[in-house]
Order: sequence, then C-alpha cells, then structure tokens
Amino acid sequence: MSDRVEEFRSRILERKPLRIRGGGSKDFYGGPLSGEVLDTRGHSGIVGYEPTELVITARAGTPLAEIESALATRRQVLACEPPHFGNATVGGAVAAGLSGPRRATAGSVRDFVLGVKLMDGEGRELNFGGQVMKNVAGFDVSRLVAGSLGTLGLILDVSLKVLPQPMAEATLRLELPQDKALEAMNRWAGQPVPLAATCWQDGVLTLRLSGAQSAVAAACDKLGGERVAESAAADFWTALREQTEAFFAGDAPLWRLSLPSVTAPLDLPGSQLIEWGGAQRWLRGAIDAPHLRETAAKAGGHATLFRGGDKGGDVFAPLSPGLMEVHRRLKQSFDPYGVFNPGRLFPEF
Repeated sequence: MSDRVEEFRSRILERKPLRIRGGGSKDFYGGPLSGEVLDTRGHSGIVGYEPTELVITARAGTPLAEIESALATRRQVLACEPPHFGNATVGGAVAAGLSGPRRATAGSVRDFVLGVKLMDGEGRELNFGGQVMKNVAGFDVSRLVAGSLGTLGLILDVSLKVLPQPMAEATLRLELPQDKALEAMNRWAGQPVPLAATCWQDGVLTLRLSGAQSAVAAACDKLGGERVAESAAADFWTALREQTEAFFAGDAPLWRLSLPSVTAPLDLPGSQLIEWGGAQRWLRGAIDAPHLRETAAKAGGHATLFRGGDKGGDVFAPLSPGLMEVHRRLKQSFDPYGVFNPGRLFPEF
C-alpha cells in the first residue's frame, strides 16, 4: 500500500480547483466536471477488518470490488449494496452516497459510515466518528460527508459497518399494474415479511426476500407469484443495481424521483421503473424539468437529473434559501478556498 497523503496535501495547498477522482465510475453524476484531476487510486488498501466487530476500514482509493471480496470470505456484505458503475472505489462510493436495491430495508450508505479521515482545504487531516456505532457526540460529520460529492474535502480513509450475508434468499415475480403494485409493496412493508428489495416495471413486480430459511419459505407461500431461478435472480438484481438492465440503456435523460412510498402513480411522460417500495422512481425521456420538479414537490419529494440531459442548470432540486445558507457555511468551514469539486453539487459551490 502506498501512502500519497503528502502529495495530496501539496496539491491542495496550491489552492487551485481540484476534481477528486477515484475510478471515474460516477463522472456522469452531479454537475459539470471542472478542476485538475486528483487521482486517489494510489492511496488504497484495507487498513483493518474486524469480522467479529462487523467493521472494515479502507483507504479511499481501494476498489469496492476488493472490499466486497474480502467480506465474502467471511460471509459478510455491504448491506446497502452501493453500485459500482465500473471500477468504483470506496471513497467514491461514500462521496456519491448512492445505494442499491436493498437500501429501503437495510439503510443507505450514510447509515453504514462509522468514521472518516478527511483532508480539508487547509491541508489538515481531520478524524470524525470511529469504528463503533455509538461514537457521535454533537454534529456527525462522518455521515455528512456521504453524498457530498467530494465538495467538503478529500476522503482519506473510511470505516464502514458490515453485516452477515442473508442465510436464505428468494425472488418472486407477480403481474400487477402500477397502482396495485404500490399498494401491495406498502402493505407488505407493514407486515412481518422479509422484503429485501422491490422493482416494478411494465406491469411486473419483482420481489427479493432475505432472511432465515423458514421466514423466506413462509413468505413465498404467502405472497405467491412465480419463483425466479437463483442464478437469474442474482443477474436481475445486479443489473438493476449497476443499471445495465434494458430500461437504463440509451441516451435519453434519466431522472430519479425520491417520493413518499405511498405516492400514487404520477401522470408523467416517459417510461418508469419503481424501486424501494415506491420511494424511488426512475423516469426516462425528455421531460420538462420545472414541471417534473413541481410534481415531485407537490407529492412531498424531489427530482434529480441522474444521467444525461442538460447539466447547464440545476442537476439536484434547488434548496430553500435557509438550507442553502447552511450548505454555504459548511463549504466555507471545510473548503474556504473553493478547491474541491467546484460546481459538482451545486452551481454556487
């Protein structure tokens, strides 16, 4: 493992805009890319792994695949299923804050971040959190970094909580229209059913059940539907997580809506795919952004231009003046010279 911390510090202290980049797997995400590339891949390696404590610590440039491989030897996983989208690094996974199909039941990337070592715009190494769940006294900066798209500082190390692999899994498919599928997903969410992931598209609801063998078997009997072969099921959930499923193919803009799970079907143009029990809805097509954001806001959610389309405007839903002021103050505290990923999260940054 090579340690490039001093090189990073010297680049940061030049106070020129930097584009923090690991595997480059999420270059499409967020606002326009700018600044000189600061490549984190040379700063890699698993620093510590305590299977009995369910925690792993790694340097930011460590490939996500390397971490998952190490966990698999002890039958453990990153339960939030962060997508790879290619050669993802753990630092990039945390900075992007993206989670996979299991997020609605297991939690988000942010929920699994125990601690981070961060280098700020002054070149200082700052430690937040730790390697246990109960380590927070005051503002939890380690989890604030998750989803910040590298705008607050350079992640050096990260500690993540891990979980055991499920003892049993099964995937079911049921033919249901969108309104009935949403109703069913929300009903089952309030029942002792071991749901681990859901996906609705084109009149087909796909469910993943995870847990004890007896619980999974009982749920299969209760819910019915067609049982999907194990290998085909694994391919389906991986394709959904990595967005290699046919729905995501092509150059049409891809929008992500975050909504209350009980939101009724939305009358919007384009094709739709629904995950997370109804809370995450994907739309493909050239859609009027103001109308889409207004529709999402009326439903109690927001819309993000996830991939493609015109990134000259707001990629993420605009914040209220008060919330934007909080973000500005955080940015000023951690990155007073505007070094890190300018414009990646908000044009104002």
